[in-house]
Amino acid sequence: MTKRPKVIMTNKILDEPYHWLEQRVELICWNQENQPPQEIVKEWLKDADGLYSTFYPVTESLLEDAKKLKVVSQCAVGYDNIDVNYCTKRRIAVCNTPHVVVEATAELTYGLLICAARDIINAVNYVKEGKWTRNFGYPLSHDLHGKTLGIFGMGNVGTAVARRANASLMNVIYHNRKPKSNDKDLNAKYVSFDELIETSDYLIILSPLTPETKGKFNYDVFKRMKKTAILINAARGPIVVTQDLYKALLNKEIAFAALDVVDPEPIPKDHPLLNLPNVIITPHIGTATYETRLNMMQLAAENLFDVLEGRKPKYCVNPEVL
Repeated sequence: MTKRPKVIMTNKILDEPYHWLEQRVELICWNQENQPPQEIVKEWLKDADGLYSTFYPVTESLLEDAKKLKVVSQCAVGYDNIDVNYCTKRRIAVCNTPHVVVEATAELTYGLLICAARDIINAVNYVKEGKWTRNFGYPLSHDLHGKTLGIFGMGNVGTAVARRANASLMNVIYHNRKPKSNDKDLNAKYVSFDELIETSDYLIILSPLTPETKGKFNYDVFKRMKKTAILINAARGPIVVTQDLYKALLNKEIAFAALDVVDPEPIPKDHPLLNLPNVIITPHIGTATYETRLNMMQLAAENLFDVLEGRKPKYCVNPEVL
């Protein structure tokens, strides 16, 4: 009987994809809530064929003794936690799970937009705190229809958000590395970064985290935005300079921020951002629906097993190693 490949899993996943993979490989899984220490994972990887990552830091140091490793399969779209260049040098395939996350992430992003525009969270708390003593007493919020929505990063999620914005009768503009070929279908207009930040009533960040986008939204950018602008970040926390955002919100350089991602993450409970009334933060739940996470986990398992079996995986960010 052929020996099954050995796979390390950094956190337990849902039962269905877990058992699917368990039947096919020798699976070693960290079952505690916190992430496993690097020294433990490094030791496990010494004779492992595959690594199933739940956004675990995959560095050169972690992999340097993993001489048999063929694949790192990430249960996520982004892979800025993985040293892809080192993996490519070692001919280790790096897989991810795009497309299956699009609609759930777009729904959460658009939900944050609506919550921010209509000040829903503060309004809910207003009622819970017993402050609703008369009608027409709560401060006015803002419409979506007729307003300009700017999208920084018009990828798959940005496109899905643009569809929702069209349904809300918003004017959609965006900035990308280059214009999309289907602007007319999206009813969206490509603009420069300067025009994006200066004319958007609502500005949504949906770009990948890269050396070019890290820290892109700093205090100088916030000062150039409309005083009434609302910022939504559903991409990666480090794209925004957190201290600069705090300063901009405190000084009313922008009106409001709605964040599903922050830097650092998780945000400390004593962070000054949490004391501001003009910010709402959710705990990185863009893909956190049962259906989407199940699809992500199953796809990550299939990508991993395909590589181990010598097949081309559905999604691989460095296909040149295959």
